[in-house]
Amino acid sequence: MLPLTEKEHTFLIAGPAGQIEVKWLRPDPAGIFANKAWSAIVCHPNPTRGGDMNNKVVTTLLRTYRDLGVQVVTFNFRGVGNSSGEFDRGVGEKEDLRAVIAWCRAQLQPAALLLAGFSFGSSIAAAVSHTCDDLIHLLLVAPPVDRYVYEINHRFAVPVTVVQGGQDELIPAQQVHDWAAGLQSPLRLVAYEKAGHFFHGFLTALKRDVSDVLAETLA
Repeated sequence: MLPLTEKEHTFLIAGPAGQIEVKWLRPDPAGIFANKAWSAIVCHPNPTRGGDMNNKVVTTLLRTYRDLGVQVVTFNFRGVGNSSGEFDRGVGEKEDLRAVIAWCRAQLQPAALLLAGFSFGSSIAAAVSHTCDDLIHLLLVAPPVDRYVYEINHRFAVPVTVVQGGQDELIPAQQVHDWAAGLQSPLRLVAYEKAGHFFHGFLTALKRDVSDVLAETLA
């Protein structure tokens, strides 16, 4: 299914609500994790606010994993782009992610998985992470922890990185900081005091800093 000559490929897979539109990026063979055979999956923000897999934060995360040598997949939740179905308030979206994980395991056969999500997408990644036995890292960018359940008994089973802007106009930054401080799991918090929800002007720094954290955490 994945063409050997292309660095990026978009296609459709079967999902619980019909087809799911998926994008795959080939890993940089010079990346520090190129010999690990890992796969990362990135979840996009809320579709009701225009979120899709082409969101700038999502594409920044895609390039981050790719340049580290990790093949990476993103996808459109149901009802977005060429994905079938309708928005399901986070319920069906978890099943969409599980379908993408199943496809990834079958087709890419990764040695381990990494999950990431931005805003609403971070809640989906977090929820599914608790049943993902081959997961080794979870990245949560601007997580709306006041609206969704993230952890179980203040824990995740894998190391977690949280990224938050101090001037986030949609998610109270202090609330995210307080929540992160209460976690009893290995945690790295990357904070940008002047960044808003969409990290305008901070995407280059985000890529650099997340790369550094991943390199340190997963070395």
